Amino acid sequence: MFQKDLLKEKRILVTGGGSGLGQAMATRYLELGAEIYICGRRKSVLEESAKKMMDEHGGSVKSLSCDIKVPEAIEDMVDEIWSEGPLTGLLNNAAGNFISRTEDLSPRAFTAISNIVFNGTFYMTNAIGKRWLKENLKGSIISILTTWVDSSGPYTVPSAMSKSGLATMTRSLAAEWGNRGIRLNGIAPGPFPTKGAWDRLAPGGKGANMMEAIPMKRTGELSELANLATFLMADGCEYLTGEIIAIDGAQWLNHAGNFYEMLKDVTDDEWETLRNMIKSSNDSDKAKRSV
Repeated sequence: MFQKDLLKEKRILVTGGGSGLGQAMATRYLELGAEIYICGRRKSVLEESAKKMMDEHGGSVKSLSCDIKVPEAIEDMVDEIWSEGPLTGLLNNAAGNFISRTEDLSPRAFTAISNIVFNGTFYMTNAIGKRWLKENLKGSIISILTTWVDSSGPYTVPSAMSKSGLATMTRSLAAEWGNRGIRLNGIAPGPFPTKGAWDRLAPGGKGANMMEAIPMKRTGELSELANLATFLMADGCEYLTGEIIAIDGAQWLNHAGNFYEMLKDVTDDEWETLRNMIKSSNDSDKAKRSV
């Protein structure tokens, strides 16, 4: 689909680039000649992913441990990157989510998602955007959103609220920074099954019937998402900014949110079982972070 060196001389940071969607998009950028930085909280996962990507595709992938909820940590990371030269692109992919009835959410559960998705993405965008503005450099920022920003997100309200805020950020900064050569766009993926996401969003096989709500009757392929992320990051479409592009097989046109039909009839006992499954997945992730 793309010429081999399409992204040569690009330097791109992918948040949450050590696994799942982020790793798939970072790998595609690497294949097309970009120099890649990936960041996340789990250093061992990042290092393993970076090695795997370079072993398979060559090039340069540098892993940086950073908690994007902490502005000072972002500044330190950006300083380290800039010491080797400025970035040309940022892919805001780091996120968190899980299904829950909203009445069951504690303030801590809400902020666990909003601090990463909403606050962290803004901190990262502003830290890099300010560098580009100060140095009179052009740049491209892509944020991974959801189709809920144009419909609703029942049972995922913290994420839906946060992603909606980021959609506003994307459109607002596209207008505010456009005259200085900085583009911002969003991608709104439908279901792209990865283990981390499915453990929290479709525990116990709850996503088995999700395809019935997708007109194309299938979930997405990671390569399809990576190709869209490449198109938005490459030169040649500089007039495209402030847009949020859905890639979901037309699912969002078919109903409200991704989880309404799946979860609207779940009983109290079933919710308790689902919460325990999600907690088990979260505990497993926390244990890995200490490695």
